[in-house]
Amino acid sequence: MTTNITPQAQTVAPVKKIPGGLSRGKGNTARGGGMKSRYRLGNILTTIALSIGAVIMIAPLLWTLSSSLKTREGVFSLPPQWIPDPFVWDTYVRIWSAGPLLSGIKNSLIVAGSVTIIGTVFSALAAFAFAKLRLPFKNALFLGLLAGLMIPFPTLMIPQFMMFSRMGWVDTLLPLIVPFVFGNIIMIFFLRQYLSSVPDSIIEAAKIDGAGYLRIFGKLIVPLIKPAIAAQFILWFMAVWNDYLAPIIYLNSPEKQTLQLVIASFNAQYAIQTDYPLIMAASFVALLPVLVIFLIFQRQIIESVALTGAKG
Repeated sequence: MTTNITPQAQTVAPVKKIPGGLSRGKGNTARGGGMKSRYRLGNILTTIALSIGAVIMIAPLLWTLSSSLKTREGVFSLPPQWIPDPFVWDTYVRIWSAGPLLSGIKNSLIVAGSVTIIGTVFSALAAFAFAKLRLPFKNALFLGLLAGLMIPFPTLMIPQFMMFSRMGWVDTLLPLIVPFVFGNIIMIFFLRQYLSSVPDSIIEAAKIDGAGYLRIFGKLIVPLIKPAIAAQFILWFMAVWNDYLAPIIYLNSPEKQTLQLVIASFNAQYAIQTDYPLIMAASFVALLPVLVIFLIFQRQIIESVALTGAKG
């Protein structure tokens, strides 16, 4: 059976053109191009501003390194020389015999390492308890810890010194270690706020599976807050490593002094002799451990900042 199709049925309905459609498309393209240009210009200006800020921040470090490799006269040359002429590498050999620099590094490593490593464990445990455990008067205890931040350290110096003096801890490293190994209030606060974004259902599911709190903390919580721990760890390590006030109160013997006190004695002794290359070399050596710690944990620090911004 043959079906006859009329010409009217074979005719396809014409597509209606939107009036002004072509000009509207050109307008969208123009606006899109303008937005891309402004976005590119904003990126260029931001890059320039950040580059200038980076140069300003790194310039003192480069000047310290440059001055440590100059002669005594080269430090005061005009115009200033960023590239030493000649290079004097012998300064980095003299610093080890010019003062107790090696013992200062050892003492600072003992204090900073023990305080930050042990204190970080206790701080993370305390943050986990305040964030996820059901404890009586939990919020009141946490507010009490935060209230301790409002007490300035100078008001506690004399009572603490008298207490440690009666205990026979003066001129030892114990007053710099023992009070801080049980946690850092700032770290506890930061980790508690970080843990507030972790769902309670995850912990409840682990408890149903028979996991204890220590296992939940080690297997579940620590991997989640590892970036935050790394960020707080390096900040705390830098604070303890650069601390000058507490060591100068409790330490008297040169072999017991931390690195910052040794650098201060270098400054007092060799600035009179205008031996600034020696002072700069010792100062640059004091920066190296902090720089190494930052390079090790820089990925976790960046991840912590990124996750904090995403969760905020």
